[in-house]
Amino acid sequence: MTPSPTRHFDLVVIGTGSGNSLIDESFADKSVAICEQGTFGGTCLNVGCIPTKMFVYAADTAMAVRHSAAYGVDSTLDGVRWPDIVSRIFDRRIDPIASSGEDYRRNRCDNVTVYDGHATFVGERTIDTGTGAVISADQVVIAAGARPSVPEIVTDAGVAYYTSDDIMRLPELPRSLVIQGSGFIACEFAHVFSSLGVEVTVIGRSDVLLKHLDRELAERFTEAARSRWDVRLGHPVTAMTATGEDHRGVEITFSDGTTCSGDALLVATGRTPNADRLGLGAAGVELDGDRVRVDEYGRTTADGVWALGDVSSPFQLKHVANHEQRVVGHNLRHPDDLQPFHHSTVPYAVFSWPQVASVGMTEAEAREAGYDVTVKCQDYGDVAYGWAMEDSVGCCKLVADRATGLLLGAHLMGAHAPSLVQILVQAMEFGQTVPQLARGQYWIHPALAEVVENALLGLDFPDRGF
Repeated sequence: MTPSPTRHFDLVVIGTGSGNSLIDESFADKSVAICEQGTFGGTCLNVGCIPTKMFVYAADTAMAVRHSAAYGVDSTLDGVRWPDIVSRIFDRRIDPIASSGEDYRRNRCDNVTVYDGHATFVGERTIDTGTGAVISADQVVIAAGARPSVPEIVTDAGVAYYTSDDIMRLPELPRSLVIQGSGFIACEFAHVFSSLGVEVTVIGRSDVLLKHLDRELAERFTEAARSRWDVRLGHPVTAMTATGEDHRGVEITFSDGTTCSGDALLVATGRTPNADRLGLGAAGVELDGDRVRVDEYGRTTADGVWALGDVSSPFQLKHVANHEQRVVGHNLRHPDDLQPFHHSTVPYAVFSWPQVASVGMTEAEAREAGYDVTVKCQDYGDVAYGWAMEDSVGCCKLVADRATGLLLGAHLMGAHAPSLVQILVQAMEFGQTVPQLARGQYWIHPALAEVVENALLGLDFPDRGF
């Protein structure tokens, strides 16, 4: 039997990441409830994109000092003040922003009520807030995000471990760190901790790091990573054992009989949508695998219930969640003028070393799709600014369709890759052909963007138009 709601709202939003941004001035005349069990502000602000990049910046600075001799500058890294790094990021930036955001919603938005318990559906658009109150609404938006995935072999072994949720608040740096995982999160934290002086071992089941990349870049990245980290790939973990007086250390055995060990273990094997923790069956909301099922407008299978972000999107990316909240916000206000999600040109980046950015199809995907493909991979070291950086790893790989002259994919690895890729995102989004992009504008010499220009010029077309 469904409990009777104690209060009814026009709108309930579950989650305070991108879901919180949905509640703008256009909802000022609506009664709104927000449900948030965790820290206000969601993954990106508190344990994801923003704090990790602040750690990355500190790591990049330390790495630049260590490698300055290549440019004729002799310098030494006198020390890393880990507590000060943590304090700069959380005490001075992240925590005050999260606290301020919560205060704003609680005390300065007369139409918004905040419930700080775990929200669970108990009926059609009816929610147990976990605070003793049961509420209902005309419309509900599920924006509950995702959580770190932890393999059973870790939990079964009883080994102490960290995830991306708590590794950034360590009281002190470990001497050595084992990172289980080979994707975005693993490679970013491997860069951070190794640059700050920690001995890092990265372990993964695939044969390359960042296996989702274009294969050529994944292989190049893995080769570069081996020069900095102890990389163990291709052999499943068969056993884990806690070590050290505090049992925070770990020893790992692989299927080939080899072992590795560290003073701490970071599990970075992906993130699981929180869809399984919301009692969706009671609301008539169906799943698509482990995600909330939504249509192109963000509607779930239950009338009046919407979803956005990591809980429902195959793209666990903040910029996608922000786009989806804008679309859902519009659709809530304009039910007769629904707008669809736009996922055709979604870029992503990895802020490791080297940096990586990508958009569109890989070479293999384009060939499998049947395109007449032309490919060019341009090294950073072949352009003037690449010479200045003494770069030996960076590259820009472009995949294009000979028949139309359009880019199908762009994949960059090296300094400023997440910024350089934006040129190519724009071209793909607005249908610029390669000749238009390459010769329809000036490219500043000798800026690093010339690596993109030269990659464009290197693509092979029957009528080049250059």
